[in-house]
Amino acid sequence: MWVALPLIIVATLLVMKLAAFGEMKGNIAKQFEIFSNKHTWSLTLLYIVTFGSFIGFSMALPLSITVIFGVSHVPDAAGVMQHTLKNPNAPSALTYAWIGPFVGALIRPVGGWISDKVGGSIVTQVISAVMVVASGAVGYVMMQAYGSATPEQYFSTFMWLFVLLFAASGIGNGSTFRTIGVIFDRQQTGPVLGWTSAVAAYGAFIAPVVIGAQIKAGTPQTAMYGFAIFYALCLVLNWWFYLRAGSEIKNP
Repeated sequence: MWVALPLIIVATLLVMKLAAFGEMKGNIAKQFEIFSNKHTWSLTLLYIVTFGSFIGFSMALPLSITVIFGVSHVPDAAGVMQHTLKNPNAPSALTYAWIGPFVGALIRPVGGWISDKVGGSIVTQVISAVMVVASGAVGYVMMQAYGSATPEQYFSTFMWLFVLLFAASGIGNGSTFRTIGVIFDRQQTGPVLGWTSAVAAYGAFIAPVVIGAQIKAGTPQTAMYGFAIFYALCLVLNWWFYLRAGSEIKNP
């Protein structure tokens, strides 16, 4: 599955290019020019940070609530931690899982509005830093909860941190959208948004699979630490392309 989805995207693009004819061929060629532009690739990564995280965490949050907080994590007679005893005080995923995505979607226009005032890249830089810290903190809380007989005591902190992640990704979704509109002309903005959105939507598959695999391995925090490292790398990328002195395009 990890390989299949990228191959499907590449195959679709190749079919589009090879099957085009007449006037359509010229239009397709114009759209394919975006792939020779370095900003397409940098903004694809930044859109994964924002939109990809939003959609990925929307899928992963219910799983995390159910598996981490739905059971009491207690050692057996041999001292091996078991994760099968139902937690009578477990929070309901149905009750809480919608809150983060709702906040992220609601606050997205605010990201665009702020970006119009101060520039999209500076907003992306700030929310990336927030997401680095929040992801690391969520990972730590998940680790504590997954080793506790009463994981519900960590739930409020867990939820507040996840809501912060959703809010930051929602604001960043607006800021990166604005940056794409500034960097690319009107003919290329649409194709770039389509491409970046398609790739970022892959997050709906990646986040729950990665988090689920790490929960199964007994180390749920590793997934969130990995996301934090990715956000930190993209923070540096955003600074290098759009905020450092001498950057080709300053704070779009």
